[in-house]
Amino acid sequence: MSGDRRVRRTRRIVQEALVALILEKGYDAVTVTDIIGRADVGRSTFYSHFTDKQDVLFSNLDELVFLHPVPATRSGELFAFSLPMFEHVREQRRLVRALLGRRGGGQVYARGEQLLSAVVRNELVAAGARASASLDLLVVCVVGAFMGLLRAWVDGEGTATPAELDAAFRAAIEPGVRATLGQE
Repeated sequence: MSGDRRVRRTRRIVQEALVALILEKGYDAVTVTDIIGRADVGRSTFYSHFTDKQDVLFSNLDELVFLHPVPATRSGELFAFSLPMFEHVREQRRLVRALLGRRGGGQVYARGEQLLSAVVRNELVAAGARASASLDLLVVCVVGAFMGLLRAWVDGEGTATPAELDAAFRAAIEPGVRATLGQE
């Protein structure tokens, strides 16, 4: 059991080192050597846990529950993921700023969009939308609005609460989505 604890501790130290470095100088400027130095681990220790800096980056995603949202459970409710995701981001703001903010890696942002797109698509299909090119465009619009609002918030471009962000997102998106679905 102590071996498992040491493994978790080493992985956490390396992950935290990457987050701190991203916030300081941006993902693209960070090297494995930087991470090793900040984490104060040996190169062989680093490579026994991770293959490269992107592996460290993606391992941080496992901790972000909001990138794996649960679809709506109440009938007729659209975008049930919104408020819980904003609340989780508030709790993990430093990590989210490093991963999804302007200094983070584009790969993480793209992965977040991909995961959220699947949730949005499933919700819209459950609400009556049919798979089509129009649905694909609608998903892009919804995800783009949500991720843009999220990124601006984590980068400090506003002091709104999660409830205020959720309300703004819904006010901007739901009328058009409901009109598209014929639920006006």
